[in-house]
Amino acid sequence: MSVGGLLEGAGRWLAFRLEPEAAHRMAIAGLKSGLSPVRAIRPNPKLSVLTAGLAFPNPVGVAAGFDKDAEVPDELIATGFGFAEVGTTTPKPQPGNPQPRVFRLPGDRAVINRLGFNNEGHDAAFRRLEARRGRGIVGVNIGANKDAEDRIADYVTGLRRFYTLADYFTVNISSPNTPGLRDLQGRAQLAELLSRIGEARQAEEETHKRRVPVLLKIAPDITEDGLDDIVAEVLDKALDGMIVSNTTLSRTGIARDPGEAGGLSGRPVFERSTVVLAKTRERLGPDLTLIGVGGVDSAESALTKIEAGADLVQLYTGMIYRGPGVANAINRGLARMLDARGAASISDLRDDAMKDWAAKAIPG
Repeated sequence: MSVGGLLEGAGRWLAFRLEPEAAHRMAIAGLKSGLSPVRAIRPNPKLSVLTAGLAFPNPVGVAAGFDKDAEVPDELIATGFGFAEVGTTTPKPQPGNPQPRVFRLPGDRAVINRLGFNNEGHDAAFRRLEARRGRGIVGVNIGANKDAEDRIADYVTGLRRFYTLADYFTVNISSPNTPGLRDLQGRAQLAELLSRIGEARQAEEETHKRRVPVLLKIAPDITEDGLDDIVAEVLDKALDGMIVSNTTLSRTGIARDPGEAGGLSGRPVFERSTVVLAKTRERLGPDLTLIGVGGVDSAESALTKIEAGADLVQLYTGMIYRGPGVANAINRGLARMLDARGAASISDLRDDAMKDWAAKAIPG
């Protein structure tokens, strides 16, 4: 094993002996230090993806939640990720829910969290993004404060504040840990939200002469009728795509329920999120961007998301269990799979199994 591999393994061993949020702070500090043992492998042109008007060097991104305050987006990209998404960020700083609020389920390769949009607010994230020196693709995930009187206004504020800095926006209405937030997935509220987002984007585009893509992130805990309504609004309001999915309230697929409230992520959400992903692609059509999230921790799981309709994939829990070298490992594996199939690009494999996944019922 290389020295880098030994250091990565030692770091993961230490992290699992710390309380989850302490381990997370250690990981952020390690990336900030510049001493990460992991460096991105040489870009493989076969893995590049052009979608939403952006050229991604590879399809593997960091999901929102890891870098809530935009502290290390470039450092994450330097470890091999094709893009990083910061946030969720809210206009005002907020502490989130009481601790403890993050629970590992190692046997299931899963995590339960009820963090509640803990973050330092727009000002802190803006300062850091403004000071960036890297050129990699960074998305900004925007949300609403728990005590906001007008939650839709918080999303509009986020889009306006970061418009000159974001490569794309994610409108996060799917966290289960802010009471009432998922109500915004209902058609009437969603129509109002996306209308106001669209009006703000049009004004910013005219002012700054650049169009920033906007994606909607949804929950996997959804009905077919609910998905019909959401996709109809996304198409009607001319968004650029969707992210499927956030964490689940279901406990299907775990060996033992620890009895903790919050959203479940990791391997147990893989099937549910992939079924919803494929059903979303079926409704969304072939052209809009679709990012698959939920249980991605290997080249095989990443490829399954792509075959089910994803242009790109994201992960967070997979990095907890596989370490900071996970992006490189997935990209190496994807490259081998492309070569074995004689495919010219990762995009050639998109939708290969979409109809099969879309035909499945959303797990109960």
